[in-house]
Amino acid sequence: MLPQATFGKWNRAARRLLLVLTTLGVLAALPLGFVRHQMEQKSKTVEFVFDYRDLLLVASYKAHPREYLAEQLARLKEAGVTSLAVFEGALDDFVRAGRITVYNSAQEAMLRGEPAPANENFTYVLFEDEAAAGALGPIIRRAFERSGNAVGEWSFGGKSGLRIEAAPEDAVMRPMEPDPLTMEELAAAGFRLVPRLTDRVRPYDPDLMEALIRSFAELGVTRLLFDGTEATGFGDQQKLKSLDHFASLLNEYGIGLAAIENMRTPQAGFATLAYQIDYNVVRLYSLSENDALAMSPDAIADRFLLAAKDRNIRMFYLNAAPMRSPSRPEVADPMDNLVAALEGRDGEEGAIAKLERFGFAAGFAEPFDYRHEGWQKALRAVVALGAIALIALMLDVFVRGFGPIAFAIGAVGSAGLFVLSPSLLEQALALGAAVAAPTLAVIWALGRIRAHTEGGRRAVGGFGDADPAIGDDGRLFGGRWLFDGHPAGKRLVSAIGLLAVTSLLSLCGAAYVSGLLTNVTYSLVLQQFRGVSVLHALPIVLVALHVFLYTGRSVSGQLRKLLRLRVTVLGVLVAAVLAGVGYYYMTRTGNAGQVTSVELAFRNFLESTFGVRPRTKEFLLAHPLFVLGLFLSLRYRAAWALMIVGVLGQLSMVDTFAHIHSPIALSLIRSLLGLGLGLVIGLALIAIWQLGEGAWRRWAVPAAGGERSA
Repeated sequence: MLPQATFGKWNRAARRLLLVLTTLGVLAALPLGFVRHQMEQKSKTVEFVFDYRDLLLVASYKAHPREYLAEQLARLKEAGVTSLAVFEGALDDFVRAGRITVYNSAQEAMLRGEPAPANENFTYVLFEDEAAAGALGPIIRRAFERSGNAVGEWSFGGKSGLRIEAAPEDAVMRPMEPDPLTMEELAAAGFRLVPRLTDRVRPYDPDLMEALIRSFAELGVTRLLFDGTEATGFGDQQKLKSLDHFASLLNEYGIGLAAIENMRTPQAGFATLAYQIDYNVVRLYSLSENDALAMSPDAIADRFLLAAKDRNIRMFYLNAAPMRSPSRPEVADPMDNLVAALEGRDGEEGAIAKLERFGFAAGFAEPFDYRHEGWQKALRAVVALGAIALIALMLDVFVRGFGPIAFAIGAVGSAGLFVLSPSLLEQALALGAAVAAPTLAVIWALGRIRAHTEGGRRAVGGFGDADPAIGDDGRLFGGRWLFDGHPAGKRLVSAIGLLAVTSLLSLCGAAYVSGLLTNVTYSLVLQQFRGVSVLHALPIVLVALHVFLYTGRSVSGQLRKLLRLRVTVLGVLVAAVLAGVGYYYMTRTGNAGQVTSVELAFRNFLESTFGVRPRTKEFLLAHPLFVLGLFLSLRYRAAWALMIVGVLGQLSMVDTFAHIHSPIALSLIRSLLGLGLGLVIGLALIAIWQLGEGAWRRWAVPAAGGERSA
């Protein structure tokens, strides 16, 4: 065995090497973050897409549907809508478009003045004109014959039609190719088309799909949107390699995809398609029918602006639906509201103007111009090595001497995991670095406080030379312990300096997250940072363990004191309150967290005031209490417990950068703004404390013959 002195010397050298690797990892992450920033700045065009099927439905509730449809199309174009979403065809859509009329067997018999047949429930399609018959006839026939339904000729009143041996209730659900006449008319009117395809047509027909994609390209289509839970071609991929064929068609004709934000389940096959078309993908936000009618125009415009600048959304999908008016005996629709949201109303800026003010021009969305060059791969390897070193340093704090061993194990394990799943490796290292950085930063701050105070500690309150972590009543942090030689001014300067350095160390974790998760799939939310709940809980637990177990003479001694603590009713109540706060805190973590209407209004106020909304828990809670805790910890040992609250703000800053779909520059501004506001509120808390402490010394202590001020 090595002598203890030799082992200690070797361990210190190993820890210095880990620090060097950690620093190199941070430096390597900075150029990668800058490349991402450049990518985000180049894609600044937004596109407004209106659901044409919804518009047809709204028009069908009007007295003159065709006139209303033409009027609304002109309004939408003037308001800034550049694209229209067209769906796969269905008999109902053709009826609303005025192309066909559909009858059942009883209605067809009535047309001929005959009784309804007793044992027939067919579907009869009558075309409006020869153009409709020539364009839609083959589409309808092909759709039903593919399903095994017989289709025959039929006519009435000099118009041609089809007789389909399928019940009308079943026939209206049959998917078909989009209406070519409608697409040509809309393209001629100056709109770009965004077809919405499904995977419901089985089996996949390569020839039919190639003809369809070619027709889209001829009409100027540059982007598709899937409707349903699967990408086109996913269902027959194993048998027919249909997904691969569909991807080759998209590449051949230069057509990309749109990824819908906040889908409950990702569309099956979408990520594979995105990879095969080299991520020619843009993110899309869909405004629901209810929101389109219920929200004010200004609120809709603000929502669009927030989506563009905070979440890299580049396409906005507008839905509409006829609904019963809550205040009038009529059918209402959101068309006026949506146009006002885009154009503005009553002196308020609309979405178009607000977006332009922030550098987003209305037009046609473009994908991220990303490049992964060889030097980036080399830097990512350095970042990965630095992340392993950072995690090892955190482990070394709790198990002294284990850091170098942890680094060796982590390096070997990471090499193996890289072979199995590179994406899993980068996500695991990103989570580990995100946890380690704020944990180490706060522990470092506590270490600086201990170095400044414990050397000059003296007992006050009758405890003599008792253990500094325990009063003679057996309670952790028992009695009142003061540290000498630190006037308020010096403590204030030290607290601000410690806050700055601690925050800088925590942001090293943000650098690691950004440097490791550089793949464009994270910006498009095809992959996400994993472990948000772990990030929000583990640093708090680790800092709490350090405060309560690692600030005494030994871990075992501190643990025994914790186990000997007397259980009181007050202690149980405090524990219950803390458990409730912790539960509420964890339920608010991640995208599923719910906010109250009051908090939502407060968020909107912050957004309108600063242009960027700082995180509420940072500047209203964690940072102010951390500043106060740093100030008080230089005088009162019990205030060290506030380090546990302080780590919440530090980890939250790192978590801000874990939202890779948000621009990296905005994440930095948000973190610094929250830190600045938190410092201001923290200074106010310090002032309040000083006033209260001064009043206590002046009146309460003399009256009780209390202790001399330190």
